[in-house]
Amino acid sequence: MSMFGSKSDGDRGDPALGATTLLAKGSRVSGNLEFKGNLEIEGEIVGNITSEDENARIRILQGGSVKGDIVVATIIVNGRVRGDLYASKHVKLAAKAVVEGNLNYNLIEIEKGAEVVGSFVYHQARTNVTQFPADSKEVSKKPS
Repeated sequence: MSMFGSKSDGDRGDPALGATTLLAKGSRVSGNLEFKGNLEIEGEIVGNITSEDENARIRILQGGSVKGDIVVATIIVNGRVRGDLYASKHVKLAAKAVVEGNLNYNLIEIEKGAEVVGSFVYHQARTNVTQFPADSKEVSKKPS
């Protein structure tokens, strides 16, 4: 069972998702951080966190904190974040999450008890499907 009580594939720490880096409780990192794979934070990071890996995942665990922006495909928070979140795939806020910043997301999941002081900004995933303009409402005409 995962930290949040579900067994969804994205929460199991599956080795297929890449290597996992852990910042342990009591540890502190100052400066920007770039990574691939999975990053789990029980300590504190002061700086921006980014990953260009489209399968990257960051988990800020209970007791962990980040002061800076996070730009990662999948962001799971059960600790504290002071900064903006940019998730191209999925944001999950667990019950103990406290976020002071804007959430930019494609898919979002929020558990009861999570706190957000900021705005929610939805970004639709890019597809090869052309959308119809909202104001073009054609009525099909029947031949006479």
